[in-house]
Formats: sequence, structure tokens, C-alpha cells
Amino acid sequence: MNLLSFFPSRTISLYMARMFVVRTFAVLAALVVVLQALDLLTESGKIMAVAGNGDAEVWRYVGLRAPQIIQTFLPFSVLLGTIITLSQLNQNSEVISLKASGLSAHQVLAPLIIAGFAVAILSFTFNDRIVARATHSLDQWKKAEYQKLPEDRGDRSNVWVRAGDNLIEVDQIRGRGDAAVLEGVTVYERGNQTIKSIVTATRGRREGNGWRVEGAKRFDVASGKLANVGTTHIGEGVRPDQFTLSRVDAEGLSFFELAQAIDDLKEAGRPTKALEGSMWHKLSGPLSSILMPLLGAVAAFGLARSGKLFVRAVIGMALGFLYFVADNFALAMGNLGAYPPWLAATGPFLLFLAIGEAVLIKTEE
Repeated sequence: MNLLSFFPSRTISLYMARMFVVRTFAVLAALVVVLQALDLLTESGKIMAVAGNGDAEVWRYVGLRAPQIIQTFLPFSVLLGTIITLSQLNQNSEVISLKASGLSAHQVLAPLIIAGFAVAILSFTFNDRIVARATHSLDQWKKAEYQKLPEDRGDRSNVWVRAGDNLIEVDQIRGRGDAAVLEGVTVYERGNQTIKSIVTATRGRREGNGWRVEGAKRFDVASGKLANVGTTHIGEGVRPDQFTLSRVDAEGLSFFELAQAIDDLKEAGRPTKALEGSMWHKLSGPLSSILMPLLGAVAAFGLARSGKLFVRAVIGMALGFLYFVADNFALAMGNLGAYPPWLAATGPFLLFLAIGEAVLIKTEE
């Protein structure tokens, strides 16, 4: 069987896909304009209150904030675009004509699902290449209260790193790379999951594959004695970037940058479950564009003259919004460690894929 025979004719497939894409992005454009205007009502005053800021800074804010709004509301736009497209096709009896020609419900929806897949690829690329950078820049600018951003010299505070069985706590790290300087160093030397001794030092610098610390003192837990060590070597194999990864913002990193940060955090002995869930959600999130035509299909089937077309459209919207609620809930549970990362990211998609198929089959019957 030819794969292309599963679809309606080329003309009908392009017609349906074009309707779906045009209505999706028309809804998205309307949402972005309205929501961006509302957002500016609260933020423009803060931006203009800073001395030296003007229209250029307001437009800079719009350029950084608009990609976030697009990322958030593109799935909703796909849902509404699906409902509008299928309702119009149903109202004009075009769905009835397609089914009368021998097409199944899945064949009728096939052009929309393929168009949704293209939107999903576009969404992932947009999120990875543009939204992540915009989010990082906007977060830094907001922390500076819309003032000119200072140069990031890599200074971090209250950092924990794992070196084998030992734990290293640093009050502050200044600089980057081999020029990094540690201040207020505490090393918890462990054996058999218990603390054997505690080494404290005032300052440390990179030396070889480890760190040379000065003014060190060692407290032996078993004997309770404190001894002056002076200068000693700690943290063999601990890289400078493991100290500077004190906080990783998943939303401000691309998929591959986040994957690298997770690997670095694992080597540093830090928990990464929440970040892993966010990383996989960067893939599963755009896939909602494929799911929306299936959830909104309830609006396509059934006689429009029965007076229940509006009810069917509401049911389709309810299924779509319920998916977004379940998706956010699963991601939150993954951040708490209640769900494995892969389940938190893909569970709602698989669940509503099954629900959509069940509703579609029941509707067709």
C-alpha cells in the first residue's frame, strides 16, 4: 500500500494544512499583541524609571519578552487553530464529503497532524535558538532592575562540589578557569558514608589537577583534636567550572547546553532530576502541536445541523486545556522528585494520545 494513499488528495491535503497553519498563527499573533501590550503596562514604568533608559530599552524589552510569550502560547494557538479549522470544515459539510469518499477519521486528520509535526519542529528550533537566549538575557536584566548589566566575572557564592567521597564547600569563588580563587573553603573528608575529618582553609588556587589551599586546619572527628595544616592540596580532579555551576537555569539554556550542564553537575555530585525533566520537556513540549489535532477532532465529526457543533468545540478545547494542566502538574511532580524525569516529560503526552485516540474512535462510531 502506498503511504501517500493514506492521505486525501494533494489538493485537499494542502488546503486543510494551509487552513490549519494560517489560523494557528493568526491566533498566535493576536495573543502576542494583546499579552505583550498588557505586559508592557506593568514593566514599561520600571524600565523608564531608570536614569538613561528610553524608547530603545522598551523595544529591547519587547524583543526579549515576545519570544517567551510565543513559546508559552504557541501550543494554545495550535489548539484554537485546530478547533477553528475543524469546526469550519464541519459546518461547510466538507468533513462529510471526505468521509463519503471513503476516508476514515484518521485519514481526514492526517494533513493536520503532518502540519502539526512541522509546527513542532519549528517550535523546538525557535525555543532552542531564540527563546533560551532571550530568557537568559531578560532574567539577567531584570535582576539588575533594568540597569546596564555589569560584566559577569564568574563570581559565585555558597557552592558545593563533590570530590570522590569528600564534599567541598566554598563560601565564594572569584574569576574563571585556572585563574579562579576560592575563599572560605571547607572540606568534609568522608569514609564509609561518615565524616572522618573537616578541613577548613581561608583561600585556595588552582594547582595541577586540584587546588592548593592556604591557612588550612584539620579537625579530626574521632579524637576531637584540631591541628594546623598550613598549605595543602585538595579536590584532585575537580575542575573550575564545577564550582561556577552553582545555579543552572533550564529555561535559559538550549537543549544541548542543558545536557552538558547536567553532565557537569552529575560529575560534581549534585542532584539533577529536576533539570533532567526540564531537558526532556524541551522535546516533549513542542510535540503538543501533533497532539492538538487529535484532541480537537471531536469538533470535526458529527452533524453540524444537530446544533451540537459549539458543544463539540468546547469539548475539544476542554481536552486540550486539560492536557496543559496535566503537563504542568507532571513537570512540577518531576521537579519534586515524585516522578522520574522521563515520565514527567512524556507521561501526559502519551496519556492524552491514548485519550484522543479513544475519543476519536468513539466519535467515529
